[in-house]
Amino acid sequence: MNISADFINENTNFSALISALRNGFEENSIIVPMRHHHEFPNAYSQHETTMLLMPAWNPKGHSGVKVVSVSPDNYKYNLPAIQGSYLFMDSKTGQVKALIEAKALTVKRTAAASALAADYLAKKEASTLLMIGTGALAPNLIKAHASIRPIKTVYVWGRNLAKAKAVCETLQDENFKIHPVETIESHIAKADIISCATLSGSPLVLGKHLRAGQHIDLVGAYNPSMRESDDEAIKASSVFVDTLVAGTRESGDIVIPLKNGTITLEDIQADLFQLCSNTKTGRTSDEQITLFKSVGHALEDLVAAEYYFEKMMQV
Repeated sequence: MNISADFINENTNFSALISALRNGFEENSIIVPMRHHHEFPNAYSQHETTMLLMPAWNPKGHSGVKVVSVSPDNYKYNLPAIQGSYLFMDSKTGQVKALIEAKALTVKRTAAASALAADYLAKKEASTLLMIGTGALAPNLIKAHASIRPIKTVYVWGRNLAKAKAVCETLQDENFKIHPVETIESHIAKADIISCATLSGSPLVLGKHLRAGQHIDLVGAYNPSMRESDDEAIKASSVFVDTLVAGTRESGDIVIPLKNGTITLEDIQADLFQLCSNTKTGRTSDEQITLFKSVGHALEDLVAAEYYFEKMMQV
């Protein structure tokens, strides 16, 4: 069985997917080894291509592995930076049940995981969102956040204003007003939630522009040399991650501040396992600035794969 990107895009209910992820993190029954993360030279680019292999295994259910490449220069060929497939299997027999298009799967589960975190970390009345980035994740992050908070106004920034306008046009029929903006600085203080999904190698979310009560959702910066926030933003925030092991090793947003002493491991408040099981607390006051760093986790892929497989079986 092949599950296409079109099927995934047409059969996503973010509230239901977020609920499935919440259950997955709370139950914590899926075995997830550290993902393979390899950097390879690309003969056609000045940038290396990243290859990720992400296995996950539920002893009493399904298992799977995602193979993904991230090629930053793919925009030159009018292709998404992320390419790959997900192999979905029966854990009992090892039988392959489905081959799932990985880019769409990754986009949906990543957006849902950010919204899941925001459900613990953003103020309940958060109504304004600044989206930094205009890639495939942008409209999905906006819709996912809007599914768990009463978002009324969205601002979209990208290095290319035309792409920001295109994201706005895609979402013009949603139940919020959406506007492209020319600078981050002009609108960052207006946002209750700041979601950042870029391939930027240098910080875009600067601490000097933040105000009390905001929630910052960092989705890009997928390797230790990249970051989307500066030290001042990290220091001003209560920091949360999707998983403690990967979150403290794989992204420059956390790795660099740990290395230079801006924060220590003890400053990281909790991960999604702890938040979803209620063993740790999320936001504790309206004045607190919260920051969530997502690096992705194979549990999210397997939960989402099962979600779409069940959808396909109902067709």
